[in-house]
Amino acid sequence: MADVIKKATRESYGEALAEFGEKYDNLYVFDADLAAATKTGIFKKKFPERFFDCGIAEADMMGVAAGMAATGKIPFASTFAMFAAGRAYEIVRNSIGYPHLNVKIGATHAGISVGEDGATHQCNEDIALMRTIPGMTIINPADDVEAKAAVEAAILHDGPVYMRFGRLAAPVFNDKSTYKFELGKGIELVAGSDIAIVATGLMVSEAIEAAKTLSVDGISARVINIHTIKPIDKDIIVKAAKETGKIVTVEEHSVIGGLGSAVCDVVSEFCPVPVKKIGVNDEFGHSGPAVDLLKEFGLCSDNIVKTVKEFIK
Repeated sequence: MADVIKKATRESYGEALAEFGEKYDNLYVFDADLAAATKTGIFKKKFPERFFDCGIAEADMMGVAAGMAATGKIPFASTFAMFAAGRAYEIVRNSIGYPHLNVKIGATHAGISVGEDGATHQCNEDIALMRTIPGMTIINPADDVEAKAAVEAAILHDGPVYMRFGRLAAPVFNDKSTYKFELGKGIELVAGSDIAIVATGLMVSEAIEAAKTLSVDGISARVINIHTIKPIDKDIIVKAAKETGKIVTVEEHSVIGGLGSAVCDVVSEFCPVPVKKIGVNDEFGHSGPAVDLLKEFGLCSDNIVKTVKEFIK
């Protein structure tokens, strides 16, 4: 994929905020002293009067964002996923989730691909944590086009939204001129009948590459992009289960409580089929180059191919 443009979805997030800041004058942005990293600094430069740096006080930031949402504004509270979902969990649950306030959480630097920052910052539990909060919508976009469209979808949605963005540059495979983002609707990217690969976020492009390799070996793999983890698209998953008989889920997140668990919840209730989960197993990450870490933890097309071949025997 050397000829494919790559861009980190955290950059897409910052650019989208600045773009939609013109269209929606009730959009405000909060950050926790990480504007350069989360890319909310792009919005700050354009709309300084609607940007607030709350300092290294993530829990306070969530509380302030909740207060602003109560006045009718649309606040985006941004920081690293580890701090948004981890450190501020209680405030997100009780001050945003419980009163169902219209706060959008922009969580960047999620997953193993944070790389050299190491285990303390490689948040592989955020989706699991956010899934347990009643009424919380969870979006994990796969590329630049999807990330920007997802930001506007979050603005238009009435209720709390957790958005997950990555540090590592990801291939841009969607066409902006034809792409349509529908909250809660998965997208079948590759047709297939032997097995379904259900992926999210950074792993979607890896799933596409895996399907290409598998097709050469005579294996027809369907690829489904689940950008909205909650509410999840039950219809597309059940259809895949019925038509292929086996599902492999792929996520840059713990295999406990994330996409794989959400898919298992659906198939166990509506169409029980074998499901194999690829993700971070019951372990912490560690420091290292992002690309190397992804390969080490099996979050790459090669491991998807290997897993699928073993699974369909």
